[in-house]
Amino acid sequence: MKIKNLQKVSMLIAAGMITTASFAQERNKTSIEGTSPLGYTSEYRTWSVGVNAGLLNQSNIFGFNRDGFDKLNHNLGYSAYIKKQISPSFGLKAQYMGGKVGGINEDAAGSDIAEFETKTPWSAALSAEWTMANTNWRFFNSFIKPYVAVGLGGLNFETTTILADGSSNTAEAQTKLYVPVDAGFKFAIAKGINLDLGYQLNWANQDFDGRAGGQYKNDLFSYAHAGLEIALGNGNKPYLGNSNPIATLVDDYTKKYDELKSERDALVASNNELKSQMNTLNDELRDDDGDGVANKFDKCPNTPAGVKVDGSGCPLPEIKHETKVIEKIVVTEEDKKVVDEAIKNLEFETGKSTIRTTSYSSLDRVAAILIEKNFSLKLAGHTDNTGSMQTNLRLSKERAEAVKAYLVSKGANASRIEATGYGPNQPIATNATAEGRQQNRRVEFTLY
Repeated sequence: MKIKNLQKVSMLIAAGMITTASFAQERNKTSIEGTSPLGYTSEYRTWSVGVNAGLLNQSNIFGFNRDGFDKLNHNLGYSAYIKKQISPSFGLKAQYMGGKVGGINEDAAGSDIAEFETKTPWSAALSAEWTMANTNWRFFNSFIKPYVAVGLGGLNFETTTILADGSSNTAEAQTKLYVPVDAGFKFAIAKGINLDLGYQLNWANQDFDGRAGGQYKNDLFSYAHAGLEIALGNGNKPYLGNSNPIATLVDDYTKKYDELKSERDALVASNNELKSQMNTLNDELRDDDGDGVANKFDKCPNTPAGVKVDGSGCPLPEIKHETKVIEKIVVTEEDKKVVDEAIKNLEFETGKSTIRTTSYSSLDRVAAILIEKNFSLKLAGHTDNTGSMQTNLRLSKERAEAVKAYLVSKGANASRIEATGYGPNQPIATNATAEGRQQNRRVEFTLY
């Protein structure tokens, strides 16, 4: 029967190691998704339960405290616990353990105890457990986690002894304090599930092996075990006992670095596009001969410096013996009405300085009175505060220049038209509403 139990436990440990190896090929880092460095424990699952089985034995692998019972006598043991993880490296667990322990003294003679069997219906202990892999910064992937635990509890036992002369005696069941010390390895085989392989030494009262006056102050028995630890709670959260703070910190740093790099690349691309647009605009507004008419509208390029030109960039006829007559320029209500209508009908393509064709007719009437009455005109471009200051100043200037260019193309004197852009600096309404922003996007005409 004992040999069969030993075979069962051996098969259980082997199966656990095979399962661990298969999961190790797929899992290569701690479950840290959804957590943050130095975050609250509420981001994790902190409760877990464990069940295991193994061998209970009077002997121990270290060879001490055997008190003469040197022949191995393996028995099946079982245990279960519930644990509260306080931090990634420390937790408290309440453990139950049961089974029976036996030992044989082959050198016993006379009234000495030749064999004992102690039944342990139950034991309950509270232990502190330290997970060392989650403490060491070199373990970025806490797949294999060595641990140690030490506690204090109550052990209920009933001991039957067989003397060398063949007589036997069963002592009355009693409950005494005992000290369990556990060490082993936990293997993270799935999210929130660990394979637990451990070896536990238990210091018990001297009466445990039936020899009250034994060689040692306390009796000692061992428990080699294998089992599973399963995290409780929301499966979307990682288990705190499987979390390495360093791995979480590295993951958080990597994500933020990637986000910042992506934002920077987007800004560089936007800046390059803006530079391209500015270069195109400068090419369109170039005035190589300096006569006040852009190359795009100049029908007489390379005009000598100082020569007066008309709206198309061609030299004006020279008038000899010119008599200057100073006359008062009067802007009539009718003139103002023409300008107001042009302002009202002036529309541009969204985000551009291209004048829509629906505005041409009213601008033509403005050009006509400029030519007819030789008025001067000031064009002031304005925008709302949406977008950057640099972009708004550029757009307001481009729109004022576009109106000037159109009027000049209709024959107006370029030297009498001034185009200025003020961006969002001179609002006439609030920018907090869509209606206000619409009013602020304008080009003002001032005749004089």
